[in-house]
Amino acid sequence: MIPFSILDLSPIAEGSNPSASFRHTLDLAQHGERWGYNRYWLAEHHGMPGIASAATAVVMAHVAGGTRTIRVGAGGIMLPNHAPLVIAEQFGTLEALYPGRIDLGLGRAPGSDQTTARALRRNLESDADAFPQDVLELQDYMSDTPRQRVLAVPGKGAKVPLWILGSSTFGAQLAAHLGLPFAFASHFAPQMMQQALSLYRANFQPSAQLAKPYVMLGFNVFAADTDEEAHFRATSMQQAFVNLRTGRPSQLPPPKAGYLDTLGLPERAMLDSVLSCTAIGAAATVSGQIQDFIARTGANELMITSQIYDHAQRLRSYEITAEVRQSLARAQAGL
Repeated sequence: MIPFSILDLSPIAEGSNPSASFRHTLDLAQHGERWGYNRYWLAEHHGMPGIASAATAVVMAHVAGGTRTIRVGAGGIMLPNHAPLVIAEQFGTLEALYPGRIDLGLGRAPGSDQTTARALRRNLESDADAFPQDVLELQDYMSDTPRQRVLAVPGKGAKVPLWILGSSTFGAQLAAHLGLPFAFASHFAPQMMQQALSLYRANFQPSAQLAKPYVMLGFNVFAADTDEEAHFRATSMQQAFVNLRTGRPSQLPPPKAGYLDTLGLPERAMLDSVLSCTAIGAAATVSGQIQDFIARTGANELMITSQIYDHAQRLRSYEITAEVRQSLARAQAGL
């Protein structure tokens, strides 16, 4: 059975604060490690009232320091926001502190709006079009024999696996050209998923890091003890998406019974589109939906995200998902 991993945005629930979010993040990572999840990734976003993982490398250190074996990574660092040297130093430091456990996923989106991007960079001269060159510069800083005169210390020689993130064919083509693993944001932008996967697999060029294509796909899971409860828990994420897409980004709201019935057709169609790579239900329901998704995509790994308002219920969703994976693994092994 393919590995399952965890994607966390350190969500800030309505009425809560970042301190509580970071406590919950570490608690989830510790539970995920015990439940057999492969990686724990955090994502860079800025200016979002409901997302606390803006200083991604700092939160990664918090998680890695409180766990022992699970890989900890960025899913991802939005490279246009940063000088490649800074990222080489940050992740070289993380790798020195927690050797063999750090991943670095790279994206070219700003993780924010243009006003916030300008505040991050002071100007917009570093843009997404420079992303491939920035990736190559970062690779060089972290190589054993950098060609550049400036040394990343720590960073030089750091054995941190690089990933390319994407929600379109651009990232797929770059990952294939560089021979890097590819993580697709199908959990919120699934429209070009199959086209991107086909391009990546057809054009992949082996590299020192990776001999053959490796795809990790984002997938939403809202699991609970009953289908009805799971659908109720999922309404927090649905509300947050509608708020975001209508220009009203918010903290993660509490679930709301009958929420979908209050929406107009455009909002329902938007949710059906952006959240089409989603499993909602009790264990048996979620198991079937996950199996169908893996069979349809040929994913090598799933990156599970579960934006649930109540922390205990979020833990329960990830626990059920881990149990589903173990059951599927036993079935595959004929046990």
